[in-house]
Amino acid sequence: MTELKDRLFKLLQDPRVAKLMQDPKVQQTVIKGLRFRGRVEGEMERRVQQIAKVLNLATQRDLRSLQRRIRHLEQELREAQERIIEAEDVREAQARS
Repeated sequence: MTELKDRLFKLLQDPRVAKLMQDPKVQQTVIKGLRFRGRVEGEMERRVQQIAKVLNLATQRDLRSLQRRIRHLEQELREAQERIIEAEDVREAQARS
């Protein structure tokens, strides 16, 4: 993908391409192409989600959500452990008095 971007960047630096890109019809065609690509990608994502759901498979979105939930639970666990340690320290201090 990086190679493709590099080639595209070099192509856009060509004066002939720059002149061509100034044509409103070419600009509209490029914009339509980009919109079409976005619609196709969106539809593909939607269908992948449907298939994953039917096959009971985890998607990248599901995995990211689970990772966020795990991080949140780990933070809650650390905080609970700290509260327990503090409570034990208070109890020990009171027992000594």
